[in-house]
Amino acid sequence: MKKILLISLLIIVLAIAGFAGYLKFALPDVEPSADITITATAERIARGDYLANHVTVCMDCHSTRDWSRFTGPLLPGTLGKGGEYFGREMGFPGDVYSKNITPQNLGNWTDGEIYRTITTGVDKNGAALFPVMPYIHYGKMDKEDVYGIIAYLRQLPAINSSTPQSNADFPMNFIINTIPVNAVPMERPAKTNLVKYGEYVTTIAACIECHTPVKKGQLIPELAYAGGREFQMPNGMLRSANITPDAETGLGNWTEDVFIARFKVYSDSANVAKLAANQVNTIMPWSMYAGMDTTDLKAIYAYLKTIKPIKNKVEHFQLQAK
Repeated sequence: MKKILLISLLIIVLAIAGFAGYLKFALPDVEPSADITITATAERIARGDYLANHVTVCMDCHSTRDWSRFTGPLLPGTLGKGGEYFGREMGFPGDVYSKNITPQNLGNWTDGEIYRTITTGVDKNGAALFPVMPYIHYGKMDKEDVYGIIAYLRQLPAINSSTPQSNADFPMNFIINTIPVNAVPMERPAKTNLVKYGEYVTTIAACIECHTPVKKGQLIPELAYAGGREFQMPNGMLRSANITPDAETGLGNWTEDVFIARFKVYSDSANVAKLAANQVNTIMPWSMYAGMDTTDLKAIYAYLKTIKPIKNKVEHFQLQAK
């Protein structure tokens, strides 16, 4: 009887080890980097600059933010240097540091390797990235838009900086390899089709990631865009806004002008002031989104008006008790 139990236990252990080995070494399973060379035209660079700084806001996480000021605006001279920290105290399962994405680090990467990293979350060495970067959504970007971002990154001033190694806690260090999938790029709709174009911009801006609550690390689909996702800040709790068209708790009573003004107000540096001692900061990079084109903001508004309204009252800021 003992022999049977020992054999059964051994089979179970080997099965678990085999599955763990599969997760760790056989995944992620995405296509190899494409053999592409992107011509850095002025138009592409300008488009990439706009997207990386005002829509997909790559530079938000890959630069240094001044957290002493509201919205954490970027510190001058740090564009793309990496090093922003996302850790356990913020609710992340591990210690994650953004990478240097200036030519200092990307100089020996091919365009195809950068494209695959942005759109699948798998780097040039085949390692899965922690999904702080919403690569699932970037994988839906029109190829030409991704090409623009790559062209823009190529011409950034090189910054000599190193970042600590990111480490995911167990079991996330295994789960992380199951997340990347092959990119499924969309074709960017014409701006004249405001709702469809708004859906595209909302998707590549990954609004759903912050504006949807999570359970066990997963977005809750039935509460998409309903807000309430929690972010632990140094002196309190931040919760994202409900951006569904619910009249009572969301954007239902917001006019297009009010919606646009909510973004554009942060174009004025006076509204990105030093934080008071009793003020909880926001991770929402308002000062970057303030540079978004008015047509794009109108399109986002038009699209959000078409999604399912969800009643979910959110207390946005909660100061930590001393």
